[in-house]
Amino acid sequence: MSALARAYLSLGSNVGDRRSYLEYALQELAGHGVHVVSCSQIYETEPWPEQRAPREHWYLNRAIEVETELPPYRLLTLIQEIEHHAGRTRPVLSPGQYAERTLDIDILFYEDRVVSDDRLQIPHPLLHLRRFVLAPLAEIAAEFEHPTLYQTIREILAESEDHRGIFPYSL
Repeated sequence: MSALARAYLSLGSNVGDRRSYLEYALQELAGHGVHVVSCSQIYETEPWPEQRAPREHWYLNRAIEVETELPPYRLLTLIQEIEHHAGRTRPVLSPGQYAERTLDIDILFYEDRVVSDDRLQIPHPLLHLRRFVLAPLAEIAAEFEHPTLYQTIREILAESEDHRGIFPYSL
């Protein structure tokens, strides 16, 4: 039996029944041998990098901590399969453009590993710029140290210059 690896993921949705898509992601991960250890609360967040976007385009986001035997690339494949089954499409966009998403799952950290190639980048290369990732992650991993920035999530969030809207979500 392989040792369990600890990873942190970001979940987001801004199309359709956003909350149901986040719940679907949790169920599918658990159904494929990924144990969800903890979840942040759900936040409603302004799209990134847009500012002052209409509220109907805002995302629901949360961070989760998982344990898995899956190595990073197999975890990525599983995540992409879950996104696809949730109706996620990947249109060809210009750099800096972002499409609406039924479900978006990003690997933020996988242990303290650093992976960087055309298919996968861990730590997620933009997480330190995105309050919608940092705030939920700080709830469940405030003292986790970023393996290349050498700061805790709490410290990175405190220094964030991202001032887009982010609010606890309730039904």
